[in-house]
Amino acid sequence: MSGLTGAPVRDLLVVGAGPTGIAIGAEARRAGLSVLLVDRGPLLASLVDFPIEMTFFTTRERLEIAGVPFAVPEDKPNRRQAIVYYQAVARAFGLEIERHCDIVSIRRTDGGFEVAGRARDGARSFRARAVAVATGYFTNPLRLGVPGEGLPWVHARFRDPLPHSGERVVVIGAGNSGAEAALELFRRGAQVTLVHRGTEPKPTIKYWVRPDLENRIAEGSIAVRFSATVVGFLEGSVEIARQGGRERLPAEAAYVLIGYAPETGLLSDAGVLVDGVTGVPLFDPESCETPVPGLYVAGTVQSGKETQRIFIENSRDHGARIVNHLLKGRGTSIAAEVSAHSLFPGGAELSNKESR
Repeated sequence: MSGLTGAPVRDLLVVGAGPTGIAIGAEARRAGLSVLLVDRGPLLASLVDFPIEMTFFTTRERLEIAGVPFAVPEDKPNRRQAIVYYQAVARAFGLEIERHCDIVSIRRTDGGFEVAGRARDGARSFRARAVAVATGYFTNPLRLGVPGEGLPWVHARFRDPLPHSGERVVVIGAGNSGAEAALELFRRGAQVTLVHRGTEPKPTIKYWVRPDLENRIAEGSIAVRFSATVVGFLEGSVEIARQGGRERLPAEAAYVLIGYAPETGLLSDAGVLVDGVTGVPLFDPESCETPVPGLYVAGTVQSGKETQRIFIENSRDHGARIVNHLLKGRGTSIAAEVSAHSLFPGGAELSNKESR
């Protein structure tokens, strides 16, 4: 691998700079380890691409990482507050971050790992004693694979309902993403039709969202086509197939929100066994280590295709698990509580103002 001569050897390289990646990096810095975060996009790319009006159902204390208080007055923070909070944590710990660099290979060596990346201006090479993969799932939306899916008005992510006021919008998929998008679009004045291949909304829809969606469908505010599949996108319409035949739904916009696929190719290529059915990589839940010594998995990538099982609120301790495992041989532990005042240069804390 070119470019490795003289390259610094970090104690830990983290693939992914979302909330879980930042949590791992913060715990590593907290323990005195050198760490580098590498992400194919900007910092917190997944949150940046979340729906603009999204509010977390999870309360703020369950989103906190590395002992840093999430100091906002609201019990349930919104997307912007979460982005500002995690950005502030990254700054407070002085995390070194390589943005817009896609990791393409992780290779085990005698001294640790050689990691290859592809940045905007060319190849990148890194060396580390250990690697943690925290790539999440939000970068890989599932596609229908039908004609016209690449048209500019057909989208794989939903962010903002406001541009669609007064428009006819077709939402494909009745899981959490589809249900929440349909409701937001309806409330901002769009004429929404929900298309789903099942006979009812998916059972995994959040319990507080489901009744709202069902009521809007029952009153006719949101049109629905159950037991239907999309067969193509034409200019100005979405063609669907149902038992009674085919139908064209007029549309100025369409959102294909049928889920996300885990990105496990990097792990497979590195020698980690990944279940072909579930997409779950083989790892130790206590340490997050895979059978490849020094290679860890954290966050949603642990859940394979069941991406709804793991979020930041139940993966924020993965960083502590990984770092504790790395430090076992040194007789060191980061399990003890550390006061917030000791976390930042000069004893500074995150202020309410900074977290809003």
